[in-house]
Parts: sequence; C-alpha cells; structure tokens
Amino acid sequence: MLSRKNKILAMKVISLFSVVRGYNIPIIVLAQYLSAIFILAPDKRALDILLDFKLFLIVFASAITIASGYIINNFYDSQKDLINRPNKSMLDRLVSQKTKLSVYFTLNFMAVLMALIVSWRAFLFFSVYIFLIWFYSHKIKKYPIIGNLTAALLAVIPFFAILLYFYNKISFEEIEDHMSHFAVISAHAMFLFLLLLIREMIKDLENLKGDLANNYKTIPILYNETTSKQIITVLTFLTIFPVYILINIYDVGFMDIYFYVCFVVMLFFLLYLWKSNSKEQYLLLHNVLKFLIVSGVFCIVLINPSVLWHGKSLLLRS
Repeated sequence: MLSRKNKILAMKVISLFSVVRGYNIPIIVLAQYLSAIFILAPDKRALDILLDFKLFLIVFASAITIASGYIINNFYDSQKDLINRPNKSMLDRLVSQKTKLSVYFTLNFMAVLMALIVSWRAFLFFSVYIFLIWFYSHKIKKYPIIGNLTAALLAVIPFFAILLYFYNKISFEEIEDHMSHFAVISAHAMFLFLLLLIREMIKDLENLKGDLANNYKTIPILYNETTSKQIITVLTFLTIFPVYILINIYDVGFMDIYFYVCFVVMLFFLLYLWKSNSKEQYLLLHNVLKFLIVSGVFCIVLINPSVLWHGKSLLLRS
C-alpha cells in the first residue's frame, strides 16, 4: 500500500502530466521522426536519422518547448478552464502555480541549451518560438482570427525546425534538386495547418461559456455561431487544394488513401457541424479532428511502404 505522502506525490505527478498534456508529446516526437525518414530525407538510411544526435536534440527541444507551452497556457487559462473543463482543472490545480512556473522556466532553459549545442541558428529559432508561445498565451489568444491563426501556426512550427535542420546542410547548387521535396513538405504543412485552424475554431464554439465569462473576444462571441460555422466550412473546402497537390502532382504513395478518407470524414463533419448547438456535440467534432491529425501521423509511413514491407531496408538502405 502506498503511504499518504507517496499518494500525494503520485497525484501531483499525474497532475503535471495532465498540465503538459504528456499524452500528446510522444505523438509529436513520432511525427517529427516519421517526417524526417519518409519526407525530408527519403534517400538517407533510417538508422542514420534515428542515430543523428543533433536531430535528437532538435526533436527533444521541440517536445519540451511544447510541454512548457502547455504549462504557460494552463497558467493563463486557469479561470476559464474552471468553467470549460472543471474536472481537468481540478486535477491540474493539484500542482501549485509556483511549481508550474518553475517547471516552465526549467524546460525552456533545457530547450535553448540543447538548441545551442546544435547551432546558434537553432538557439535563435527556439528562443523566438518560446517567446511566441508565451506572447500567444498572454495576449494574442484572447483576440479573434489572429489568435486562431497563431495557435495553428505554433502547432506546425516544430516541423519547420527539422526542415531547417536538414535544409541547412544543402548547398545552393543542390537547392533546385530538392524543390520538389520542399513543395511536398509545404503542401503537407498547409493541410495540417488548415486542420489545426479548424480545430481552433471548433474549440471556440466548445468553450463559448468560459470564453464569455473571461472576456475572450472569439468569433462566436463577437459575431455568432453561424459565422463561425461558415468560416469552418470555407476552411474545410480549402483543404482540397493541398490534397489535390499531394495526390495529383506529387507522389505520396498509398497515403492518398488517408486523404480520400479524410475528405469523406470532413463531409460528414460539416453536416454534423451545422446540426450542432451544444458543448458535447462540439467536443465530438473536436475529437474527430484530433483523430484525423493523429492518424495522419501514422499514415506518413504509407508514403514509402516498401520501407516497412522490406524491414531490412529501414536499416540498410543507402
């Protein structure tokens, strides 16, 4: 049996895990490594990528920066979360605000230190990224449109960290040879950005009560829910453009199956959106988007499935 002291400690660890959303971090790490293996450096041995120490530092720095971002976001949203997520909020409050801030500064210090080991450019990149996350949580989040756009952009930025890491090694003569890779990466990033932006818009509908009580100027509050739904509908149809580029112009292997499934799911998503008017319904839509985003991470392997079919090539291809 655990002693009372150990139980309290265990609950605080669980609370901190909830604050940093530890269940999201492994997905982000996996997404970065899969992107590196299957999209950014398809001609390199997977083992070389997995054992690249500087890439590991970039990925780890990204992970703990995102974790610290969740902490500072939780710090500023504590009152709003009491209304929107009372159960989670009570769990999160088992760790004091002082402890949260201490962990926040520690994680950020670790992130910039690891980035500095990689290069001064990486140090500058993560310093700016950390500042943007803080500024978003402190100021930008409360404003319509720009807050949604910034949130979606901040979620995509970690992938640009590894993009810059790989492309920093390319000479000017090699840039033209890698333009197709860059176009594919940009199309993937745009599709992900649009899904994340739609998710942020859904969250505004889902958290309407708490946002209103805490003077957040979101689109549903300043205008109405119908306006939000109209914008979400437009954004959903905009996802067709990056998907068209990926399927019809560039070769993404069997990942086109994922995009076709997404298209069908998003059609039903829109039909249900226009019928929704409660927090529970918006939460369901939010979870559908999270499922599409997470499943998209695992479907990256479909770009070059031969790597999996011939397991040896994962480690030995040159």
